[in-house]
Amino acid sequence: MQKAIFVVDDSETDLAKVASVLETKYKVLTMTSPGKMFLLLEKGLPHMILLDIEIPKMNGIDVMIKLKANPAWQNIPVLFITGWTDEMILADALEAGGLDVISKPIVSSILLNRVTNYLNGVASCKK
Repeated sequence: MQKAIFVVDDSETDLAKVASVLETKYKVLTMTSPGKMFLLLEKGLPHMILLDIEIPKMNGIDVMIKLKANPAWQNIPVLFITGWTDEMILADALEAGGLDVISKPIVSSILLNRVTNYLNGVASCKK
């Protein structure tokens, strides 16, 4: 059974890129809003969430805080994907509970290796 990954990003282009890189090894579900993600979480949990920081209405850090506040969701590993380079924003993302930050534009090999390493326990997942 393939491991499931939710990808949340308001950019259809970035969603397509991430999906094309990961779908050969994982079951990838893409969504353009956190609201859709929260509805899907009620039906089942993914093995990982890839989350953009800059999303309209509810930014990725706020989404992370909501995930961590729910006991059923708080242990899902989250990797942030962002075009931001501001160190304070990146630090806030990690402080909120993200495992790592992957920079945009997406480099396919880096994305695949980081996801695989975290899912296989090569890199540490916070519990």
